[in-house]
Amino acid sequence: MLNDQHKKAIQSAYSQFLAGRDLKARYGQKLMVAAIARSLGSIVQDGSGERDAAKTDGGHICVVEAGTGTGKTVAYLLAAIPLAQAQDKTLVVSTATVALQEQIVNKDLPEVARHSGLQFDFSLAKGRGRYLCLSKLDQLLSSLGSSGTGISLGLYEDELPQVGEDSVVLYREMADKLATGGWDGDRDNWPDTIEVEDWSRVTTDHRQCSGRRCPHVTNCSFFRARERLGKTQVIVANHDLLLADLALGGGAILPPPEETIYVLDEAHHLPDKALNHFSHHSRVGASTGWLDQANKNLGQMLGEIGDGAEIDRCGEQLPAVLTSARQGLEQMWPLIEELCEFEDGRGNGTGSGRSARHRFEGGVVPDSMMQLAEKLREDFDELESLLGKMLQSAQKLLEDPHSPVPAVDLERWYPQLGSWYGRAEANLQLWANYARPDAEGALPQARWVTLVDWGGSTDFEVCSSPILAGKTLEYSLWRRCYGAVLTSATLTALGKFDRLMMRAGTPDNASYQVVPSPFDFSRATLQVPANAVDAGNADAHTDAVIDALPDLLKGEGGSLVLFSSRRQMETVYEALPGTWRNRILVQGQRSRQQLLENHRETVDGGGSSVLFGLASFAEGLDLPGDYCRHVVIAKLPFAVPDDPIEAALAEWIEAKGGNPFMQITVPDAALKLVQACGRLLRTERDSGTVTLLDRRVVTRRYGRAILDSLPPFVRQIE
Repeated sequence: MLNDQHKKAIQSAYSQFLAGRDLKARYGQKLMVAAIARSLGSIVQDGSGERDAAKTDGGHICVVEAGTGTGKTVAYLLAAIPLAQAQDKTLVVSTATVALQEQIVNKDLPEVARHSGLQFDFSLAKGRGRYLCLSKLDQLLSSLGSSGTGISLGLYEDELPQVGEDSVVLYREMADKLATGGWDGDRDNWPDTIEVEDWSRVTTDHRQCSGRRCPHVTNCSFFRARERLGKTQVIVANHDLLLADLALGGGAILPPPEETIYVLDEAHHLPDKALNHFSHHSRVGASTGWLDQANKNLGQMLGEIGDGAEIDRCGEQLPAVLTSARQGLEQMWPLIEELCEFEDGRGNGTGSGRSARHRFEGGVVPDSMMQLAEKLREDFDELESLLGKMLQSAQKLLEDPHSPVPAVDLERWYPQLGSWYGRAEANLQLWANYARPDAEGALPQARWVTLVDWGGSTDFEVCSSPILAGKTLEYSLWRRCYGAVLTSATLTALGKFDRLMMRAGTPDNASYQVVPSPFDFSRATLQVPANAVDAGNADAHTDAVIDALPDLLKGEGGSLVLFSSRRQMETVYEALPGTWRNRILVQGQRSRQQLLENHRETVDGGGSSVLFGLASFAEGLDLPGDYCRHVVIAKLPFAVPDDPIEAALAEWIEAKGGNPFMQITVPDAALKLVQACGRLLRTERDSGTVTLLDRRVVTRRYGRAILDSLPPFVRQIE
């Protein structure tokens, strides 16, 4: 149990922090501190200092829903830091967004360190892809001609195009600033925005990086940052980096889960991000292309880094395997066309009402495709094995001061070998998933094929994904970690944690708590006007929204109108009178940052400004006070029914005798509606109105449950 010493340390830190910031204690914040302290303080260690699973199984996980204004960041830092230190564990704070990551590192942690009396150090952890690769920059600049342009860097047709003049100027400026200490190689610290295409040429991944064997390792921004992590008590990461670490077995990037207490902020994003990490996909045409190009470039590579041993031996076997895999993919193309019934697999549209996506019902792949997938699995298994051996040999040669292969050639070809290996591995995982039926009684996989544009023509992207991330998170994170705190303003749906437990796999016997918000919700009104219509009739609903908006948005200050589809948003915008369109800023017309800046400038000048946005504007948008006095929600945010993973999940629930609409669709919509309503009150002084223009919340049987899950606004339902 939480002992007196721990209690006093946390209480003292909290009191000092409030006094130092001249703040008053918030009831919800105090409850959150206490809930986290009880959960983490009750963890029992075994003789080796690890969590005794038999005595704290499930209880080491604390889930807290804390609304905006609770001060949850300060709450979890003040509770978790002393307990992590007392139990000699690293605290890893993981967020879903870069903005919150930066806020925690640049504002919250320094304030806690300054005012709480706690002594700790902290650092920011980012993925390898956020740092410049000196080796790639060096090779790129060396390859540029006298004009500095026209050099094509990609070996494959689907890779990066030629380097333009502006990019060359950028790369030379990067090199100059690195040399003079004016930049640390972190993409986020470059003074201007770097386009994805430009950055992709000068960063790397773990497959292409030669690590400690790289001649630039002593000046490598990534490895310098990694070395700092090993000495840090509090690490601020993001969900993607955490999941990447778990996918590598845990402890590869961040400290091992067994030695870590995690705080997962914005935890409602974790299940979806986990699905992305645990899914597999490969493009048939693009993979055929890289196999062919690899075969063509193999001779040159062996001529430059052939070692007379392992690399040459494996290299001699590669052409046959590359050819066999390419032939298998060439056979897969017409088979997909036949099975998936696309109108034209070569890019002439998907007319006749046919979808650009084909989902295999129940995740069951036809026998003919499964058999060919098995052949591809065998080919890519052999290809991955050969390339893996070549990579290992290249690593040894890089370490060998008497290597018969010039280091400059090894450095140039190592990333290419790593790229080939990564592609082979991705294909192996995908085709292995398609080659075997799901085990009886196991959670089924979602499997589907998407028609995608590829350089003006068409390609087939073959995909698979678990339908739920819960089991994987249970085994890779919850069972292994020393302790964990999950928090967000929206973790419950319809007043329960069931949705989170199903999607994230958190234990039944974890600590679950909702702490009250400090906001006075009677300062806001939720209205469903009499002219709101049933959004099930799309055209009638759109007409009703067009008619309603001018009267709803008459006042000064800022308003936010949220739509569930871009088509409806654009239709409504075009149908409004020109005098109205001049006041409206539409998502997509400019960058999000520019839209918000223009919106704030207009409101600051005493004018009226209306933001039209989609789902991404329903979360994370902070417009306090006059910047947002009215939130209009066009329709209940039910998910688009064609998402292949959600469709497969619904199919599975139905097969078990459940009701997918009530178990998935309604809770998801309720949670999204809470998030949308959360755009209104951002401080304790805010007030305003939320208007819902969808009559279904009144007429359908699920409407009452959705309404009751919203904050206790004053209701005006006509």
